[in-house]
Amino acid sequence: MKIFVCIKQVPDTETKIKIAADKSGIDTAGVKWVMNPYDEYAVEEAVKLKEANAGAQVHVITAGPKTRAADVLRTALAMGADEGILINSPENLDAYATARALAETIRAEGGAQLVLTGKLAIDDNASSVSQMVAEFLGTPHATVVSKLTYTPESITVERDVEGGSKEISQLQLPALVAANKGLNMPRYASLPGIMKAKKKVLKEVEFASLNIPASDVKVKHTNFALPADKPPVKMLSGDSSQQAAELVKLLRDEAKVL
Repeated sequence: MKIFVCIKQVPDTETKIKIAADKSGIDTAGVKWVMNPYDEYAVEEAVKLKEANAGAQVHVITAGPKTRAADVLRTALAMGADEGILINSPENLDAYATARALAETIRAEGGAQLVLTGKLAIDDNASSVSQMVAEFLGTPHATVVSKLTYTPESITVERDVEGGSKEISQLQLPALVAANKGLNMPRYASLPGIMKAKKKVLKEVEFASLNIPASDVKVKHTNFALPADKPPVKMLSGDSSQQAAELVKLLRDEAKVL
C-alpha cells in the first residue's frame, strides 16, 4: 500500500507577524515555520496504517520554497514516514495551483492508494486544497474526518457534520481523506526517529518542471493589514450593582451592542 500525505508549512502561532512592504502578504523574514497542526493528524494516521499493514509505504509531500520546506518534511520523516518529496515552488501559489502541483507530483510518482491531508491550514483557513487534489486525481474524498477504518478495497470514514451529528461514508480506494482533530493523537518525534530522518530520502521536484501555467494561479492578494489594536481595558469601580449599571451603559452607549 502506497500512502501519500500532503503537508504544509505554516508560521508558528507564537511568531510575530509583519506585513510585507508591498502589502501582498506577510514578511517571511524571521518567521519560524512548522507543520500545519491538522496535517500532523494526517501523518500520524498514515504511520499507524503503515504499522498495521506490512509492506505499506508513507510518502510525505509539500510545496513551498525549499529553504524552509525541508525542515517540515524532516519532522514528518522523524514521526515515521519513509520518504519526503519537496516541490520547490514560489511563495505566492494559491490553493488551485498548489493542489495541481501536488496532484501532478503524486501521479508522476505512480499514484497512491490513499492520500491524507489536514482539513485546512491554520494560516489561510481556505479548506480547499484537499478537495481540489482529489478532483485532479479523480478519486473520491471526505473531509473533516475524525475516524478511519481501512480495508484493502475501501475505507470507512466518520466525519463531523452540523448539530453534533456524525456522517459515516464508505469510499472505494484509491481515495483522499482530510483529517480533523480527534482522528488520533500525533506522536512526538523520538530521538532515534530524528536521527533516522536525516538519512531518509528527500526528493526535490522543481515547480517549473510540472508545466503548470502561470494562469493557474487564480488568486492574488493586495492590501494586507494587521488587525487594529484593541482598545484599553476599562476597570469599573463601585459595588456590584454600580458596576452592572455602568457596564450596561457602556455596552449601550459606547459598544452599541444593546
